Amino acid sequence: MDLSSKIILISGPTASGKSSFAIKIAKKINGEIINADSIQVYKQFKILSARPDPKQYQKIRHHLYGFHDVTKNFSTGDWLKLVNKTIKEVQKRKKTPILVGGTGLYFKALTHGLVKIPNISLKLRNQIRDLQKKLGQKKFYEKLLKLDPSSRGKINPTDTQRSIRAYEVKKFTKKPLYEWFKNTKSNFLEADFFKVYIDYPRQELIERINLRTRKMIENGAIKEVKNFVKLKVRKDKSVNKAIGVMEIKDFLNKEKDLDQIKEKIAIKTRQYAKRQSTWARGNMTSWIKLKPQDINKFLKKI
Repeated sequence: MDLSSKIILISGPTASGKSSFAIKIAKKINGEIINADSIQVYKQFKILSARPDPKQYQKIRHHLYGFHDVTKNFSTGDWLKLVNKTIKEVQKRKKTPILVGGTGLYFKALTHGLVKIPNISLKLRNQIRDLQKKLGQKKFYEKLLKLDPSSRGKINPTDTQRSIRAYEVKKFTKKPLYEWFKNTKSNFLEADFFKVYIDYPRQELIERINLRTRKMIENGAIKEVKNFVKLKVRKDKSVNKAIGVMEIKDFLNKEKDLDQIKEKIAIKTRQYAKRQSTWARGNMTSWIKLKPQDINKFLKKI
């Protein structure tokens, strides 16, 4: 199996061993690793994001890790511009790009392109959110179907976030959300990609998550959040929702003890891993699903 001419994509739930798997592949095919995790881009979140340590790089070049400041916005579009450029630079060096991470939206943007919807005013967005809260999701969804009948069958009636997005896009642009999707395309062909998803059994993954949580606290996550708090990042920034931030803040404010926050972080991480698996089932149907016990057999075929 010759993968040297491909762009290799490696995903999987958090704590599934994606980074070490990527390094093993990179060693075999002269590859370079590119980050596809939305939290690992931040300088200040090395421990909380389980960012690979330079000591773990094993002489494999890594890109787009820990370069962005938490006080500044960083969107999927920002990542896509950087990653398209980085892939081409890696290929110019006659190396194989290996993208690894757990952010499904990043991979979707790379393989399918990103929707370029005009910026919608904050005033209108807030009005629509207030309307959804006032009506409740059931009535709001019915209102969405009157405004945009094409949403029927494409948006789950209980999906609050997607319903609001479809409503605001149609209201602002006069064009249905899924019409915007039709005009997107990737910079690469589908045949350019080789896509692997590490499919960990649930119970084993839970044990790995619990172990990671303990190590995270031991390795200095509390100090990391303490330093983050000092930066006074605006509350509306999505980086505040990174798993561990709110929990450790509670510990620093003496609202929870250490055992309580460890348990809460582990629970939130398990919930996140479940969402990643759900995303994969719906959006990564063309990916090779690889069980952890089959990794060594897979590596021998490369």
